[in-house]
Amino acid sequence: MKRILLATVATLFAAAAVAEYPDKPITIVVPFAAGGPTDKVARDLAEALRKPLGGQSIIIENVGGAGGTLGAAKVSKASNDGYTLLLHHIGMSTSPALYRKMAYDTLGDFEYLGMINEVPMTLIGKPTLPANTYPELVKWLEANKGKINLANAGLGAASHLCGLLLQSTLKIDMQTVPYKGTGPAMTDLLGGQVDLMCDQTTNTSTQIEAGKVKAYAVTSAKRLTTPALKNLPTLDEAGLKGFNVSIWHGMYAPKGTPKAVTDKINAALRVALKDAEFVKREEALGAVVVTDARLAGAEHKKFVEAEINKWGPVIKAAGQYAD
Repeated sequence: MKRILLATVATLFAAAAVAEYPDKPITIVVPFAAGGPTDKVARDLAEALRKPLGGQSIIIENVGGAGGTLGAAKVSKASNDGYTLLLHHIGMSTSPALYRKMAYDTLGDFEYLGMINEVPMTLIGKPTLPANTYPELVKWLEANKGKINLANAGLGAASHLCGLLLQSTLKIDMQTVPYKGTGPAMTDLLGGQVDLMCDQTTNTSTQIEAGKVKAYAVTSAKRLTTPALKNLPTLDEAGLKGFNVSIWHGMYAPKGTPKAVTDKINAALRVALKDAEFVKREEALGAVVVTDARLAGAEHKKFVEAEINKWGPVIKAAGQYAD
């Protein structure tokens, strides 16, 4: 009888905690360093999430390292009470192919809470590159096979993934030059130490608008409308049919988080993604806020699984792995 009573009390306390959620600050783990594009998305989203979550404080915790896997692993092992969440980008789907061993199961160790945005990529070149248009760039690439340096922000970074797909599609091998982040990669591109980079609009729009780099195309399905990018063709219309790459972000909770809690978070996320200021900030960077079925956790998970199947063969064919 005593055991039954204790179990009943514990159940009542748990139900009360769920009903009152959130009644303390929520931590969103960003598995990358502060100041990067994913960190910016998280901080902007946190502002928009506070009101629909009852005005509760939201703390951003940066846990960088190992292509985002350290931060993701931390959340996978956190208490499943809804107070520790993960905001991750496309690396959620590429890590299974990039890393031989991981401390978590991407599809099995998380509750999927919904997609946030999609960020197109831009193909840019050093300011002294002779080519001024995409057709001219293709001719230059053909004429300089074996001499081309393609920068990226490190293994598993958006720029790394876009570069792999670009080489695979063009069937032109380039010397990839990995950096410890977008900042140093962009610095060397501006200085002419490397030739090309394919990176997110959130990282390249400012440099393109200032005329500090050569801009050739965007990787979205349609042309973008932001001032810095509106005159750039898509790679699809420029000749690389079907080349459509975006770096998306989604939100996750540890496996076993109560459905009543994940439902509250998902409802708050849907409200936040309609916040006018958040949408304005995303659009200014060329990002597109998700409004489709992927806002639902189940559809979000289906999308990530499809992305795993898409990127796995590309990464394995390139033979680029992390230990």
